[in-house]
Amino acid sequence: MLKEALELVRYMDSYGYDAYIVGGFVRDYLLHIESSDIDICTNATPKDIREVFQDACMPNDDYGSVTVYYKGIRFEITTFRKELSYIDNRRPSKIIYINNLKEDLSRRDFTINTFCMDKNGTVIDLFEAKRDLEQKRIETVGDAIEKFSEDSLRILRAIRFATKLNFHLSDAVKRAIEETKSLLKKLSYQRKKEELEKIFTSPNVKYGVSLLLELGLDSELEIPKLKTVESFEDILGVWAQLDVCDIYPFSNNEKSLIEAIQQCMEKNNLDYRTLYQYDLYPNLVAATMKKIPKEKVVEAYEEMPIHSKKEIAISSLEIAELLHRKPGPFIKEIRQDIEQKILTMKLKNEKSAITEYIISKRFDN
Repeated sequence: MLKEALELVRYMDSYGYDAYIVGGFVRDYLLHIESSDIDICTNATPKDIREVFQDACMPNDDYGSVTVYYKGIRFEITTFRKELSYIDNRRPSKIIYINNLKEDLSRRDFTINTFCMDKNGTVIDLFEAKRDLEQKRIETVGDAIEKFSEDSLRILRAIRFATKLNFHLSDAVKRAIEETKSLLKKLSYQRKKEELEKIFTSPNVKYGVSLLLELGLDSELEIPKLKTVESFEDILGVWAQLDVCDIYPFSNNEKSLIEAIQQCMEKNNLDYRTLYQYDLYPNLVAATMKKIPKEKVVEAYEEMPIHSKKEIAISSLEIAELLHRKPGPFIKEIRQDIEQKILTMKLKNEKSAITEYIISKRFDN
C-alpha cells in the first residue's frame, strides 16, 4: 500500500500540488505495525482534487475530505485547513483552507499523529513526534487542556492510543484529563461507545482499563461496574457485565444477546435447559466469566437431545392426525410437554417413542 500511496502523492505533485502521507499510517510504519488506512493531506482544494481524480467522491463538504480510489485502494485526501472555534466540545464551527503544512498539522490531537511522508518516502517531523515515539509517550500538539476542551473525544482517543501502542500518558495529558473529563458527559453515547469498544477489544485491554479507572473516567462515562469486569474476551460479554443497555445505544439484536448473556451469568449450573433456552453463544460468553471451560459447554451442547423445537421428531400436523383432531391451541401444549420431557431425558426424541407417549397420556381427551 505504501508503494501506491507514494505513487498517488507523486501523481498529485505532477499537477503542481504538495501532498503528503500523514498521520497514523506513518506512525505505524515507524513502529513496524501493519496499517490499512492511508490519509493524504494536500494544499489542493477539494475542487482541485476532483479535477485531478475524475472519479473522486466527496463525503463531507464541510470538512474538505475527498475519497479517491487509486489502483483499487481507498485513500482519504484532505485539504490543509485551519479550524475555528469548536462547538459542542466536538466540532469546529468553521474551517478555512490554508496553504501551510505545519499549520494544518497543528490542529491534530497528538504529536505521534503529526508524522508526514513526502513523495520520496522521507519522514517529516515538525512537532518532535519522534521523541515522543521513542519515549513511548502520548503528548498533545500544543496545550492539552485546550485540545481536550475543543474536542472531548480526544480524552478517550488518548486512552485508546496508549492502550493500542502500550504508551504512557504524559503528565500534562493526565492533568488535562483530570481538568476536562466532565466534558465527556456532553459527548453522544454512540461516540463514547465506539471509542470504548476499541479499548475493550485491544489485546492490551487491561492496561487501558487501568488508565480509565486511574483517571476516574468510569464515573464520567457512567460505567461504574468497570472495575468488576471479569472478562474482556467478548465485546457483548463486556457490555453485559457493565449493564448499561439503558444508557448506551445497542441494536435490538445486541440487546437480546446481552440480556441472554446476563441471564446465563446468573445461572449457577450448566444445564440443558439453560443451553436450550439461550443457545450456545450466550452460554459460552457467560462460561468465560464463571471460569467454566468452554470445552465443557460445547460438549454439553453437542450432547443435548434437541437444540430447538424444530428438531422434535414429530410435527404439529402429525400430532393432530394421530389424535384425529383439527390443529388448535392444544397442539402447542402437547409440544411443550414433549419438549420438556425430551430435554430432561425422560423421553427419547424418536417418533415412535413420542407417539407412544402421546397415546399413553390420552391427549385425545
